[in-house]
Amino acid sequence: MVLPIYLYGQPVLRREAEDVPQDFPELKTLIANMFETLLQAEGCGLAAPQVGQGIRLFIVDGTELKEEYPECADFKQPFVNPEIIEESEEKVLYSEGCLSLPGISENVLRPKTIRVRYYDADWKEHEEELTGFKARIFEHEYDHLQGNVFTDRISPIRRQFVSSKLQKIAKGKLTGKYKCKLNG
Repeated sequence: MVLPIYLYGQPVLRREAEDVPQDFPELKTLIANMFETLLQAEGCGLAAPQVGQGIRLFIVDGTELKEEYPECADFKQPFVNPEIIEESEEKVLYSEGCLSLPGISENVLRPKTIRVRYYDADWKEHEEELTGFKARIFEHEYDHLQGNVFTDRISPIRRQFVSSKLQKIAKGKLTGKYKCKLNG
C-alpha cells in the first residue's frame, strides 16, 4: 500500500524518533508499504517519520543508482534502530533533495565513510562500514530519525535562500508528484 509522504511542516518530522520495540505490530508490513511508497515516489530512501511513524526505522533502495554509483547496486534494505558509531574526518559535498521537501536541493557536507550498527527486519544485528553514496543515503535518512532535515545542514545564507520554498511546502502550496500528507 502506498502511504502518504509527510511534507515539511509536519511535527513528526521534527521529533526525535523512538526505538522500535521487538514486538512492534506489523513491522514487515510497514517496511513493505514503505518500499512500495518509495518506488512510487522515485526516491532512494524513506524514513518512518516521513510516513507519520515516529520510530527509528528507514529503508533505502539505491539500486537504480548503480550506473553512477556502483556501490549502490545491491543497496536495498531496511534499517531498524540504526546508529552511526563512527564517522570519517574526510567530508564530501554533494547536492541532496528530499521527498518531504519537494522542489528543493542544496549541497550538503557529510562524512565520506561511516560505521553503522542496526537490525534487519528479522531482528538480526549488523555492523558495517558504508562509504560514498551508500553512506550519504544512510546519513540523510538517519537525520530524519533525529528530527532533522537536510536544510538544517546548509549555511544560514542558503537556508535564507530556500526559506520561501519551505514556507510554501509548509502551507501546502508546493507538493510532490506523489501521494502527500498536506499540512494544516
